[in-house]
Amino acid sequence: MTKRVIIVHRWDGEPDGDWYPWLREELEAKGFKVTVPAMPDTSEPKIDAWVSHLKKIVGQPDEDTYFIGHSIGCQTIMRYLETSNAKIGGMIFVAGWLFLRNLENVEVEEIARPWLTTPINFPRVKERTNKITVFLSSNDPFDCSRENEIDFKETLGARVFMEVNMGHFTGDDGVSKIPVVLKELLRMAEKK
Repeated sequence: MTKRVIIVHRWDGEPDGDWYPWLREELEAKGFKVTVPAMPDTSEPKIDAWVSHLKKIVGQPDEDTYFIGHSIGCQTIMRYLETSNAKIGGMIFVAGWLFLRNLENVEVEEIARPWLTTPINFPRVKERTNKITVFLSSNDPFDCSRENEIDFKETLGARVFMEVNMGHFTGDDGVSKIPVVLKELLRMAEKK
């Protein structure tokens, strides 16, 4: 059975941006089937639209299906998984958040509000897999790394790694490759 990886980009992201093309190429070279869907209305992401789009892209997940989320993509994956009954192989979150500070303006705060206030059924998400890893950065511009580290450990029992000076892991932060994410996905996929 071919192992699948679905990478969900960030708010204002696109499939060919940031580090996604690099990771896709690395994983495809190792035999994975990789999908990086273009999420809808990326400048004003809405929970229902992103979750239903991801559901269409994924089809039927199984234990050979892995998810990698970036920023709001992590929330999208969790909200999708709380609607699923399938066991998956694992998930990796990069710059994932349940809490944010330092949003640019009122308009951005309004877009973020539903993502921050609509509850997630964490026990249900956790039932989908026991392989959950989160990568955060010591200098995330949204000043939320410590709170998110604690939240991900407490709510999902995630392994959390704090990387140094990676910002929000975007191309604007100079991040075009994240070798630790590749290494972690390969580690997850080899263990059953």
